Amino acid sequence: MNQALDQYPKPSVTVDCVIFGYAAGQLSILLMQRNEAPFAGSWTLPGGFLQLDETCEAAAKRVLSTKTNINDVFLEQLYTFDRPARDPRGRVLSVSYFALVNSEQFSLAAGQAARDVRWWPWEQLPELGFDHAEIIAKAIDRLRSKVLWQPIGFELLTPPFTMPELQNLYESILKTTFDRRNFHKRIMGLGILQHVGVRRANERRRPADLFVFDEQQYHNLLQKGLEFKI
Repeated sequence: MNQALDQYPKPSVTVDCVIFGYAAGQLSILLMQRNEAPFAGSWTLPGGFLQLDETCEAAAKRVLSTKTNINDVFLEQLYTFDRPARDPRGRVLSVSYFALVNSEQFSLAAGQAARDVRWWPWEQLPELGFDHAEIIAKAIDRLRSKVLWQPIGFELLTPPFTMPELQNLYESILKTTFDRRNFHKRIMGLGILQHVGVRRANERRRPADLFVFDEQQYHNLLQKGLEFKI
């Protein structure tokens, strides 16, 4: 005979969102400054408690909408953080999510639970509340892994973009330097970019070719066995 659920401990569940943004050659992470204890006044990831009638993903989207004014972003589940003492309020599990967005496309607004919300350069983050530094470190590891075998980096760029802009993005994420010609050859060899024109700068500089990511072509090539690898 099954025991009643009320005989088991009931930990609380939160969702925490690591949102990577990219603009003007700078990779950033979205943080909010808390109004409430614990860690009132500290910067943390956007997060909140899971309600009984919603999925974790729905909770993450609700939190982003109400606390930062960010809507309609693709979220991917990252990891569950479950250290018993991770939250001073009690036994709280965190189901974390991460997303990649072009930060220029969103107008941020702090909700009632936050004093402020802003983008922080990912290498110049303030001291964080809870275990959110650990969550961010996990998200950075995932990001660096995924950009090598999946074209998620294109989510961060405003189309159309130049090849140097794309190369700078990958170099910023991976903390490395690519040979310009080899990078161009490798990316164009994948067959997932469309050339859409040129950007003219001035008489002293050559016009820069402009590209967009062809998502439909990428999925077609995947079915034929395309191996995306930077």
